[in-house]
Amino acid sequence: MDKMWAGRFAKQLDKLADDFNSSLRFDCRMYKQDIEGSIAHALMLSSKGIITKEDSNKIIEGLSSILEDIEAGVLTFDNDAEDIHMFVESELTKRIGDAGKRLHTARSRNDQVALDIRMYLRAENNEILSMLLSLIEALRDKAKENTDAIMPGYTHLQRAQPVTFAHHILAYAMMFIRDYGRIKDAVKRMNSSPIGCCALAGTTYDTDRYFEAEKLQFDSIMLNSIDGVSDRDFCLELLSAYSVLMMHLSRFCEEVVLWSSWEFKFIELDDSYSTGSSIMPQKKNPDMAELIRGKCGRVYGDLVALLTTLKGLPLAYNKDMQEDKEAIFDAVDTVKLCLSVFTPMIATATVLRDNMLTASKKGFINATDLADYLVKKGMPFRSAYKLVGETVAYCIANNTVLDDLPFEKYAELSTLFEEDVYNEISLETCVNKRISAGSTGPASVNAQIDYVSEFLNND
Repeated sequence: MDKMWAGRFAKQLDKLADDFNSSLRFDCRMYKQDIEGSIAHALMLSSKGIITKEDSNKIIEGLSSILEDIEAGVLTFDNDAEDIHMFVESELTKRIGDAGKRLHTARSRNDQVALDIRMYLRAENNEILSMLLSLIEALRDKAKENTDAIMPGYTHLQRAQPVTFAHHILAYAMMFIRDYGRIKDAVKRMNSSPIGCCALAGTTYDTDRYFEAEKLQFDSIMLNSIDGVSDRDFCLELLSAYSVLMMHLSRFCEEVVLWSSWEFKFIELDDSYSTGSSIMPQKKNPDMAELIRGKCGRVYGDLVALLTTLKGLPLAYNKDMQEDKEAIFDAVDTVKLCLSVFTPMIATATVLRDNMLTASKKGFINATDLADYLVKKGMPFRSAYKLVGETVAYCIANNTVLDDLPFEKYAELSTLFEEDVYNEISLETCVNKRISAGSTGPASVNAQIDYVSEFLNND
């Protein structure tokens, strides 16, 4: 295939250099956006009298036929093409002749690729946002089913205080709601059209950039033509948002791995989202969770790779920027794949409430409540803290727990203790009396569920 830019050159490009230079193998996925953008450009050129209406119609008909043939599998990508833009333009010229050569008037591949990638990411992120909503909904539903399932809450991976399973997974729902907001905000900032910026300096033709922006559903245009072709902030912002999302998925997966182990046995993963061992017949491995946890690093790598690519580039466009697509495409694919597996894995998991409750009865996770009991009786908190610490040490030395300590021992420790102490330190009471906003108490957890439901209804 002859290069569109071949006029300046006396020799053919070396085959190895040609392959090295080509981006078709990965930017071909933007064929739809490239064609849609070109149709809008042809309409604009015609509306401004830059090309004839007849040529514009031929171009649009030709482009539409190319799109139909690609999607029907009739037309395959020519590996000799340098990129998706050159492939579409070359195929168009084959089909409609010289009219196809007029399409590239008043634009450059620099603004064309900036347009295509914004449109592509806009569409992909709509799908990612939809998948996030499905995940948040699954967590909301799981929380509704487990508002009274008591489990140990942890700090430093040590049993700390009793919480409900609903309260615990709603923490992740809140994280994913913020992830949703970050991605949505990034898409909003990204939705400015660069087409018409041309190579970097704009054009001498009397174009209408606002016309094209409106046709392609952009909110505005890039106001500086150099910025329009050299900006990849939107890729970095999305990669950053994806990295935070993947970090949240990874943290959740770490807990899934722990909870599904025999040491915890808080949940049972469905067989559909578990694997076995080739040698140990008893094994049921949380491979999906482990893979998602591992793929978090992959998305981090995409972010760091693109940050590194861009950090030393002078304005405006440089060929280095071709590297943006493989990084952002890989991250998009990875995030979508992980969400598609993670959501049903969580939705189908069985919560082993009895095992959670049994674990909650160990580890003295009601010790803070015992100290609060004494404070409410008039003892200063620091004094109560010290006394309860000594009581815990006594229980450990005598192989018992606070719930089973004889009242005579409580009375010996302090005259403030009364028979109601056992009710005050029961796990159900410890959970139910948490009345502060955002706490694990029933009223607060129900308020959190309502908040998530309202978010889902609004979005």
